Amino acid sequence: MSTANKVLCLIIGSGPAGYTAAVYAARAGLKPLLFTGQEPGGQLMITTDVENYPGYPDGVMGPQMMEDFRKQAERFGTDIRMELITKVDFTGAVHKVWTEAGEEMHAHTVVISTGASAKWLGLESEKRLANHGVSACAVCDGFFFRGQEVAVVGGGDTAAEEATYLAKLCPKVHLLVRRDEMRASKIMQDRVLKAENIEIHWNTETKEVLGDQEVEGVQVYNNKTGEESTIAVKGFFVAIGHKPNTDIFKGWLDMDDAGYLKTVPGTAKTKVSGVFASGDAQDKVYRQAVTAAGTGCMAALDAERYLTEQDII
Repeated sequence: MSTANKVLCLIIGSGPAGYTAAVYAARAGLKPLLFTGQEPGGQLMITTDVENYPGYPDGVMGPQMMEDFRKQAERFGTDIRMELITKVDFTGAVHKVWTEAGEEMHAHTVVISTGASAKWLGLESEKRLANHGVSACAVCDGFFFRGQEVAVVGGGDTAAEEATYLAKLCPKVHLLVRRDEMRASKIMQDRVLKAENIEIHWNTETKEVLGDQEVEGVQVYNNKTGEESTIAVKGFFVAIGHKPNTDIFKGWLDMDDAGYLKTVPGTAKTKVSGVFASGDAQDKVYRQAVTAAGTGCMAALDAERYLTEQDII
């Protein structure tokens, strides 16, 4: 194997976690190699206004924010490649990864920042109105719908959390539950039921999100009676879960039932020495750009310490 294909730190995935890990690793002299994956910049590339990230007092467009992150990582010498990693082998002291073009790379440390993807209903109108009233994150976008009626789709803990959060900002929240009961934990169900401005629509499924340039309502139907109706809302929040982008690590790293990578509490360390996980690939609780960046920092610092302890640097 040529030494040209062997690096101290290889980062899989971009977004706040990957780019922050790259900044810290590069400043530590690790000369990181970052593979962006299929969606350079992650979920923020399909996000319009970001107003809750420190340092942007006037807000920033998601793609611009990721461009800023990328430039900062490159400024310190990060080698950024617009490629996808499709296979890994974490046996041995030096880890192996393969690009979609079949190139084999060796790395003393690997930082995983592959993120997670929101699950969607699959409606054309949902896709068309994304960022124009359709969202998968109430904490990110709920602020824009203060004083307006909104709808939340889902029956699990995620939907219950989104609905109760929005209920503090909006006069009315319509919770659309596909079954005649919620899958959410009892404590979360109790919070929903206690909120006077949350109306639960049981056995309800979405047929279309209405509106041309922005959300104006949602057309729903009762899956027991077949009755259709329209609910006037300005925001439509899909809360049916997220899927971490971790399939290529199955069999190599510990995951929970949903596929989120497990790390040693208080660190970014996985069960494999020299492999670290950050961002939404291991965080199913907060899923924010700022927390992803924080774990990216942790991963890079843990990688540097590992390399020092192994007398590699």
